[in-house]
Amino acid sequence: MQARKCSLMKKILLVVAGEGFQHQEYFDTAKVLKHADFEVHIASDISSDAISDNGEKIAVDCILEKVNPIDFDGIFFIGGPGALKHLDNQESNRILNEMMILERPYGAICIAPRILARAHVLVGKRATGWDEDNELAQIFAQNNVEYVRESVVVDGNIVTANGPEAAHAFGEAIKVLFQ
Repeated sequence: MQARKCSLMKKILLVVAGEGFQHQEYFDTAKVLKHADFEVHIASDISSDAISDNGEKIAVDCILEKVNPIDFDGIFFIGGPGALKHLDNQESNRILNEMMILERPYGAICIAPRILARAHVLVGKRATGWDEDNELAQIFAQNNVEYVRESVVVDGNIVTANGPEAAHAFGEAIKVLFQ
């Protein structure tokens, strides 16, 4: 009888919009994490394949309502044009608040840090995000978040990034949290 192999892999959940997630942010981040031997899972607001902003499809492992944060070592939200429409909701807030209570790593890239701010899981923290509409500083100020104009910001166990160009660095910053 062969002994069962124990997995020391960290389980990461990437949360994407069912329609309109930013492809580079997802694929670059996932590539870094998978290359570092993280077990990457996908959650979305839909149970079927999620469709990126450029039409690429990815399989969804879990719908938001079924996510149990205790099952994951870290949870990170991917941005894109569909993020606010599909992910800025009560289920995302529940997931993020549970991660904060568990004191496990979480974060977001691009427009998705706005979801974290509105979920009140960035209070008193430094963070960044997409700001081409010049509204992020105000959103962060309203939610007691210090806006830092950098591509990637790590504050404690929270990682935020400002967009597709920062996706690789976002993945690297997540990886470092677990070293």
